[in-house]
Amino acid sequence: MATSRPFTSMTSRACVPAMPPAMHAPRRLDQLEYGNRARPETCRACRRRGRPEALPLLVPHSPRNRMARRRPTGLVDQNDGTSARDVLEAAPDALVIVNQAGVIVQVNTPTTELFGYTREGLLGQPIEVLVPARYRGGHSRLRATYQGQPHRRPMGAGPELYGLRSDGREFPVEISLSPLETNRGTLVIAAVRDISARKRAEAERNHLIRERALYAEISRLARHDALTGLPNRTLLLDRLSSAIASATRHGHGLAVLFLDVDRFKHVNDSLGHGMGDLLLQSVAARLTASVRTSDTVSRQGGDEFVILLSEVLRQDDLPAVATKIIAGVTGAHRVGDQDLHVTASMGIAVYPDDGRDAETLIKNADIAMYYAKEQGRDNYQFFTEEMNIRVVERQALEVHLRAAIDRREFVLYYQPKIDLETGTMIGAEALIRWQHPNRGIVLPERFVPVAEDTGLIVPIGQWVLREACRQAGAWQTSGLAMVPVAVNVSALELRSKGFLDGLRRVLADTGLDPSLLEIELTESVLMEGTESTAGVLREVKAMGIGLAVDDFGTGYSSLSYLTRFPIDALKVDQSFIRAISGHSDGSPIVTAVISMGRSLNHRVIAEGVETAEQLAFLQSQGCAEGQGFHFSPPLQADQFAELLEWRPGHGGAHGEGGTAGDGGDED
Repeated sequence: MATSRPFTSMTSRACVPAMPPAMHAPRRLDQLEYGNRARPETCRACRRRGRPEALPLLVPHSPRNRMARRRPTGLVDQNDGTSARDVLEAAPDALVIVNQAGVIVQVNTPTTELFGYTREGLLGQPIEVLVPARYRGGHSRLRATYQGQPHRRPMGAGPELYGLRSDGREFPVEISLSPLETNRGTLVIAAVRDISARKRAEAERNHLIRERALYAEISRLARHDALTGLPNRTLLLDRLSSAIASATRHGHGLAVLFLDVDRFKHVNDSLGHGMGDLLLQSVAARLTASVRTSDTVSRQGGDEFVILLSEVLRQDDLPAVATKIIAGVTGAHRVGDQDLHVTASMGIAVYPDDGRDAETLIKNADIAMYYAKEQGRDNYQFFTEEMNIRVVERQALEVHLRAAIDRREFVLYYQPKIDLETGTMIGAEALIRWQHPNRGIVLPERFVPVAEDTGLIVPIGQWVLREACRQAGAWQTSGLAMVPVAVNVSALELRSKGFLDGLRRVLADTGLDPSLLEIELTESVLMEGTESTAGVLREVKAMGIGLAVDDFGTGYSSLSYLTRFPIDALKVDQSFIRAISGHSDGSPIVTAVISMGRSLNHRVIAEGVETAEQLAFLQSQGCAEGQGFHFSPPLQADQFAELLEWRPGHGGAHGEGGTAGDGGDED
């Protein structure tokens, strides 16, 4: 039976030491890790030849090598003439042996092939010749640290490194380090492996991962709203179609709810799109919290949301659900450092009664939503077939309204304001009318809501302001005894950029005395007002223009905003005036408003005075001013000029108290 024999060099033998060296201690050059035993590898012949340093025999530690150790016919045989140089050359990695000075003392052929040098071109060179210039300083420090405490470092355990080829090209490498002790000091054997192919594979893999993630994100964005993260119309249509198929199979119903945030455009225009986006995110969160996880809340764009109630067992439950959703949206939304109060209008379409496909259900729910807005906003409406007719009319109205601006089809009427104590005319309100070429005179309540929803109220309001000032300035120039003219300004117009500059420009162009202009704002404008709104109103007041609150009492009236803004007058909404009678509860409300105005030193103007009974009650409560058909209907400009001619202060005037009253009696 063959026995294991000691390693023999090319010409002589050496003995195996009795004990192996410590596993992690530096090996002497005459000791070779071979399996689990160390063998001397320096032959007498080598020493006789005077070689400066004998090469270490590098044999990877593996079961195959252990077998080779047992069989003299293996990789290294004492009789087959295999040298340490042969084994060095057989290594698959580039091997570089460096002395303590960092000088290369030996390399194998894979090294020359990898770096592009000849063996003679590398021997005697500093190891840094194989390191890119920008890394050489750091490499020298790391080498010095390593030599101070040499240890075995397996392949890939160190930092990511780069090699430098003879032609100047850099490439990524990983190395292993093994210290070897010799009689002339400790050598370091560096096994260098080119990992360019692996890096390319990793880069391709990472590119594929990023590409797949990008495709996934693109797919998600294609089906979700970027601002709120909610499903968009595309995903909603998919889910709605699936829900319709499920409802058909199982015999249950479903509902589509189309919700629009009321007056959202005002928020965008006054506070900026950033605040508007934050508000939409808050609304989206509340809507999601108001429905079941099986339902879908989607954003269609702008301030419009569509909710799919995928399984409705009882249609009678829908009013309660709609009320809950609207209540969830209503209330203060903390946006930045402000509390924004909004309401919502909602339309409801039910499958299968209001449509049997996704597009029809969404369209009909949208129609019902617009009807909810026409009913005063902040409510919900179920779709009915009659609504289709109204939608067609509304769309036609919007088209004609846009054309009316270009064709200058609007005209102003003027309704007198009367001093209730003396009966004299002390002011007027400019009221817009639309002279439609086919429909005749169209009243503002018919087209103003459409103008507000579409943003057309801004150019229309600008025309009203300029025309009223132009006409009043003309009357003033002609020598008529003028009274202040009030003009309604919408919230959208007040908060639009350039409002103050436009107002100054109008006064300059028309030559109107600012004291003869009064701006009327709705109560909701002030309730939703910000510090910027207060600043605008203070500048308006500083110009000498009067300020009045229109439709007072219809919102959430409070002394806080009445004292915050520089208000001159309160106009009691005509709904309260109409309620004045011997058997109604309207009188206490009007009395309270008159008392509040008096305590705040504000003029109080009663709108919509139509009967002698209403006038008598207002006079008894000390109301200062009144306006309505009891005194005079709105008059065209030339008719109103006749009233001005009869005012005191104009030649031939007899006093207009009786005249105004007579005009009211005729109506």
